[in-house]
Amino acid sequence: MNEEAPLLRRRTATSESQISNSRLYLAVFSAVLGNFSFGYSLVYSSPVLPKFKSPDADPLLRMDTNQAAWFGSIYSLGAAAGGLGAMLLNDLIGRKMSIMMSALPSAAGYTLMGGAVNLWMLHVGRFLTGVAGGMTAASIPVYISEISHKKVRGALGSCPQITAVFGTLTLYALGLVVPWRWLAVAGSVPAVVMVVLLVFMPSSPRRLLSLGQEQKAEKALRWLRGSNYNTNIELSAIKHSINTQVKITWSQLAMPIYYRPILISVGMRFLQQMTGITPILVYLEPIFAKSNVSLEPRYAAATVGVVRLFSVAVAASLMDRAGRKALLYASSMLMFLSSLTLTMISHTTPCPAVNVTTLNHSLHAELGSTLQASQGTAVSLIPLISTVVFIFGYAMGWGPITWLLMSEVLPLVARGVASGLCVTVSWVTAFALTHAFTHLVDIYGLYVPYLMFTVVCVFCLLFNAVCIPETRKRSLEEIENYFRTGRTFTIRQNHPSVLTS
Repeated sequence: MNEEAPLLRRRTATSESQISNSRLYLAVFSAVLGNFSFGYSLVYSSPVLPKFKSPDADPLLRMDTNQAAWFGSIYSLGAAAGGLGAMLLNDLIGRKMSIMMSALPSAAGYTLMGGAVNLWMLHVGRFLTGVAGGMTAASIPVYISEISHKKVRGALGSCPQITAVFGTLTLYALGLVVPWRWLAVAGSVPAVVMVVLLVFMPSSPRRLLSLGQEQKAEKALRWLRGSNYNTNIELSAIKHSINTQVKITWSQLAMPIYYRPILISVGMRFLQQMTGITPILVYLEPIFAKSNVSLEPRYAAATVGVVRLFSVAVAASLMDRAGRKALLYASSMLMFLSSLTLTMISHTTPCPAVNVTTLNHSLHAELGSTLQASQGTAVSLIPLISTVVFIFGYAMGWGPITWLLMSEVLPLVARGVASGLCVTVSWVTAFALTHAFTHLVDIYGLYVPYLMFTVVCVFCLLFNAVCIPETRKRSLEEIENYFRTGRTFTIRQNHPSVLTS
């Protein structure tokens, strides 16, 4: 085995040097259009809620605080239902077909919202777009991880988050000039384009091999890697992984190889939502209005969207250079500092009394007016800057990396079901937090939610330090071996076609 290793590495290097990624990129682009729709639909409530709560709104569509809370949060409830559906569909019809199926609830939801004449149409439409978002969130990262080779999997694994952010930015930009009904119409376009493109894309080679369709798997892998790529080594590694797997039972979930990666994935998705990212994005314009930001709320929201897109692009470029854990540390610290700042400035206290008996009354009035104006201008910028830093921190770490790590560390034998479970936990958490956010703000102001988000960021730091492994430049088989052995990524066995680290 030791003598064959150098030859095997040379064969692997030669094989990988002949990879052509152009078709792989096309397949990834086709899939992540679903994430574009996800990002767009997630924040649809941000520019339209002020219109529904306005006294000038149509009486049949006007919302009070409770109805607005449901409209903002019911998307997350739909996403949880979509995650549950993906648990079944991912293994029943495959990752690609699951992604394509998400276009049905997406189109139906936007049609209901675009033509809404009463509140139930708005709520049902938003719920259905949430179902589509949950399906894509559970299926797209798994599909991308299974069609990508390990040298580009980190960068491509951040693509779902990048396109989701781009979808968010598109919604904010269109919201500046487009009426809310036409915003709904525009939201259905990416889902239609996604379905058309995915018809021509291959299924996951891993899934095809698991179904015993070796010729189709070889054809799909050659299409993804290029005609000059030697598919034998990669196919052999995938087949070995599949052949050594068995269906897990409930009792087997007590084994570290299964429960550790599942708990890590669930923990990541829970903490990701508890940072407050969903309510902040969903209620971004109302939050800025309540924070008295000097910039008009809709323009402030668009500014945040631009920063978020930039930060995700930075994360994509660093994903396979700095590593997952380093970016998560940086992300946690930026979110902690910004949320702490937001907590302090939102906890307003009366100014201490000042003895002004010796001051001239007119001079005091003029000086007080000047100081108040300058102080107001400076303070009004702090919420915007802090929110921008928070979004930047989230989008460079806990946003894209949790999606990528979920697809990397989950057990290969249970990846479809486990990813659906993770997404469901994530969106149930998001629903509860988003629904409670509006009521907490009405009762306590922004101080209490921001304080809770600050504490969660500390837990994010600790969780990353203790629980999350570094998966940079590791194959899916090597990552699974890490959880099997509990100590090493290196695969030690006598199968000559399986790569070692």
